Amino acid sequence: MSEEGSVDYRAAGVNVAEGRRAVARMSAAVTATHGPEVLGGFGSFAGMFALGSLGITDPVLVSGADGVGTKVELARAAGIWNTVGTDLVAMCVNDVLCHGAQPLFFLDYLAVDRLDAEQVAQIVEGVARGCLLAGCALLGGETAEMPGVYRPGRFDMAGFAVGVVERSKIIDGSGVRPGHALVGLASSGVHSNGFSLVRRLFPELEQLEGGADGGGEGHLEAVQTLRKRFLEPTRIYAAVLKQIHSRVPVFGIAHITGGGWEENLPRLLGTRQDSLQVIAQRTAVPVPPVFREISRRGVAEDEMYRTFNMGLGLALAVEPDRVSEVIALAADAEIPAWPIGEVASR
Repeated sequence: MSEEGSVDYRAAGVNVAEGRRAVARMSAAVTATHGPEVLGGFGSFAGMFALGSLGITDPVLVSGADGVGTKVELARAAGIWNTVGTDLVAMCVNDVLCHGAQPLFFLDYLAVDRLDAEQVAQIVEGVARGCLLAGCALLGGETAEMPGVYRPGRFDMAGFAVGVVERSKIIDGSGVRPGHALVGLASSGVHSNGFSLVRRLFPELEQLEGGADGGGEGHLEAVQTLRKRFLEPTRIYAAVLKQIHSRVPVFGIAHITGGGWEENLPRLLGTRQDSLQVIAQRTAVPVPPVFREISRRGVAEDEMYRTFNMGLGLALAVEPDRVSEVIALAADAEIPAWPIGEVASR
């Protein structure tokens, strides 16, 4: 109550002052992602980005939107806020990268039941870290306090990435040919897909929320370790792809997200899936231990490959004699890579 007998916005569940504190807390992280192409200051009504300095004669904008899904529930239960923001950038930017685009800028949307400036700042700092890894600007965003829509302690987030590519350099699968080799780049873990299944298989990840310990100190420590393993941020491939594009022609790229290998690998063929097929060997990619832990809870192998990346983050279609060069460039970026198969006629 702001005055006797009157009702203010805070009484309705929205704390404007906390919102201002959150903006002040995150401003340094946001502006750290800005280069000379970003016009205007932090806090403007909209973000502005100048394309003129990019030196592109026939620019095509490439955009993508995504979220982190139910991985946010593990972040909430663990009280770890600074990783899912990086996941958010990765899920959007990696899709844009599949078409040969250079990420330009990113916008985020965060919805919470009640604003906590420190929590929001940590999430946005994770977003900013992702933007730095992607080489793009965090151009703007929105934090919405929505009491009554989200249950106490719950939040959700969405992101929007925009990149640019020279029209003649668009990667859309049209250049893929039978005999092209597939090179796989390693994931950093589970990334941000399949967490509804993870949460069902590992209920202890949320049952010990708030420090309640039903199995002793050792059990709690094991759960916290497992949480951190699942919360490992999604790898961002912008830097390594920039190096690869500068040396090796790439004809198709697939980001292994929801749907696993089965749904995503054929997408590097673009509209040519009726005449071409990808033949990939599961055994070519070492399976990280986190997926073995999931499988031991009763998930069949085929279902694992339909749901998770199983250690494969990106797949590239290149000429067979360039495979070793791609693997070497990935190694320079400290990303394991392997020959995983080929493209063939149907």
